[in-house]
Parts: sequence; C-alpha cells; structure tokens
Amino acid sequence: MQNTVLLIVDVQKGFHTEPDYWGKRNNLNAEENMSVLLAAWRKHNRPVIHIKHMSTNPASPLRPGQIGNDFQEVVTPLPNEVQFTKSVNSAFINTNLAAYLKDKEVESLVIVGLTTDHCVSTTTRMAGNLGFQVTLVSDATATFERRYAGNHYSAEEMHNLHLASLDGEFCTVLSTAEVLEASS
Repeated sequence: MQNTVLLIVDVQKGFHTEPDYWGKRNNLNAEENMSVLLAAWRKHNRPVIHIKHMSTNPASPLRPGQIGNDFQEVVTPLPNEVQFTKSVNSAFINTNLAAYLKDKEVESLVIVGLTTDHCVSTTTRMAGNLGFQVTLVSDATATFERRYAGNHYSAEEMHNLHLASLDGEFCTVLSTAEVLEASS
C-alpha cells in the first residue's frame, strides 16, 4: 500500500453551502470517513492527490471565485500534497493525472469523494480502463437524489446502483474499515 495513492475527488464546500441546489444527499458521514483515510495515509507517508472541480456552469456552487469552489476543511491539502483541477467529470480528462501516476510508477488507487454517480464514477471507470488497480470506498463517497423521466431516485438508490455497476468491473468496492484493515 506504500505506493497506493489516495485520490480525493471534488470534496468542496459547495456541496454543503448550497443544499437546495443539489437536493437530498445520502451518506452524511462520507467526509468523516474520508478524513479517517486521509489521516491514515498521512501517518504512513503515503501519496495523496486532491482533485478540484472548476465548474464552467455559471449557476454552479463549484465555479471558480465562489466559496463553494474551496476544499472542505476536513480534506484541505497539505503543501506537499499534489492537486489537479478539472472542468469535466473525469479527473483524467484535460489533466496530467495519468502521466503523473505513470511517472511515479503508481499501480493502485483508493478513490473517495463526491459525487458517487458523477465525478467519482467517471474517474473510477477511467482509472480502471487505464490499467490501475482501483479500490472505491463505499462509505467515503456520497451523492444526491435524481429525477429522470418522471421518476424519483433517492440518493441512496443512486449511490448503490453506481457502486454495483462499478464493483468487479472497474474497481473493488470496500468500506473504510476494510481499506484500513488491508492497509495496516
């Protein structure tokens, strides 16, 4: 696990400061679990990479220049931790993330962040397709309710459906406790 990167995707204040924009959310303990994993990675001097979404949508709380674009305090990067910014769902599109990981000879990633069905899912899928061994932490990611074709899907339904779709195909889905046990 020494060269396994903890990849923290889009854990930004806008997901908390604008609840009406996003709707109801699941897994309210996700950031706490991210913090536990981050502390473990830092304690063992393992590599951490932070991803920040720079939304181009003028209505988005995640657009640059807004408080919502800032990282949440619970995962604020340290000066020695690498950061990449993106403006699409995947942390690999229009960034140097893949080249950076290859250059550092990273073979495995542990992914946490927001949201399960958007940027976390897209980044996980691409990481798997690029040949990385990926672990997605089920209780260190969360999402929001969605509506489609007149139907309502709860945040928990969206979260679980995406985890089910990813597990075994693009990644291995584990809990925070399972990742900590495997990394000790």
